[in-house]
Amino acid sequence: MGRFLYVKSISYRGYLILPFVRNRIDGHVIFSYTLLSELGHKGNWHKAENPAGLYSDRLEQLLEIAKEHLDQHSDCMGVVDYFKSRYVYRENLVVIHQSAGKCFYDHYPPNSLINIAAPKIFRSEFDCINWVKHGLDRNRVNTN
Repeated sequence: MGRFLYVKSISYRGYLILPFVRNRIDGHVIFSYTLLSELGHKGNWHKAENPAGLYSDRLEQLLEIAKEHLDQHSDCMGVVDYFKSRYVYRENLVVIHQSAGKCFYDHYPPNSLINIAAPKIFRSEFDCINWVKHGLDRNRVNTN
């Protein structure tokens, strides 16, 4: 699996549809996708790779395939857009959540859907995203 195209992700019916380049054939790109569920591991399709089993050489068409699959099979209520506050920074996906006046986050690196977020609570979305950016910038300086 290649890098996720986080900037092209869409939130739909309680899921985040994460496209990626599945393959390249004769200069043509074939797209696939993976899902993240607002229910986490309790969601039927959380971290499922292409449950519809269909691919496309057009990103827009692939996103429509994923949405159609979720229209038929979504197990989430999707009342609140859990993935509304998401950011891509240095090719990392950061999803920020707020509950009971506290803010926390999920952090996924470019090539993996392993949540590497620290168990830290913030007072605001601004504080949270700045803390994550600072950590990513510090790691980048330390690896150069």
